[in-house]
Amino acid sequence: MIGQRDTVNGAHFGFTDRWGGVSAVPYEQLNLGGAVGDDPGAVMANRELAAKSLGFDPARVVWMNQVHGADVAVVDAPWGEGPVPRADAVVTAERGLALAVLTADCVPVLLADPVASVAAAAHAGRPGLVAGVVPAAVRAMTELGADPARIVARTGPAVCGWCYEVPEEMRAEVAAVEPAAHADTAWGTPALDVSAGVHAQLERLGVRDRAQSPVCTRESKDHFSYRRDRTTGRLAGYVWLD
Repeated sequence: MIGQRDTVNGAHFGFTDRWGGVSAVPYEQLNLGGAVGDDPGAVMANRELAAKSLGFDPARVVWMNQVHGADVAVVDAPWGEGPVPRADAVVTAERGLALAVLTADCVPVLLADPVASVAAAAHAGRPGLVAGVVPAAVRAMTELGADPARIVARTGPAVCGWCYEVPEEMRAEVAAVEPAAHADTAWGTPALDVSAGVHAQLERLGVRDRAQSPVCTRESKDHFSYRRDRTTGRLAGYVWLD
């Protein structure tokens, strides 16, 4: 259920795998995405299971309406009953409030400055990398008192550069913005390494405490992958502060 977990000075980071939930095929089992065609009741049950396994209140989670952009929402509570705003990063200075990001090949980015009590979650796919969603999230954190030198960054399971095949023109367009994302597949065709691009951006921003998941979602049967399966579930990354 919780494939990876880390705690640094009261900042908690967790990434799910696909197991331990109640969703049926093709979303088996722990689908946490509410907009992929799965039964809503199963998604709600899965979100409760994931939150309880990590030790926080399922009602104290902020989700996003992710659109592959760079908009950042600063929050101090869950959205409530209204529509979830469009955003690809959420930032909070509220302790005990969990921020969640959904992925199935894109890079889930979790950030926290435990000293300033500021956390962020960002959704960095290819468009978000180019648009600068991660720098935008870090800027929003600094406006709340965070220091990039204190920020702890964790990126979760995502499609790797050896598996993310793209047309040559697309690779060139992305690499013109972020050269570190330039890659080749294992079979020698043009590719992108979005995780490498994210970490390059974080390094330039002064974020030194960084760790990257070794899991490639396309290769791992324990994780959802849109590029591999198309109709599939969504993983979640969570960050929160004690």
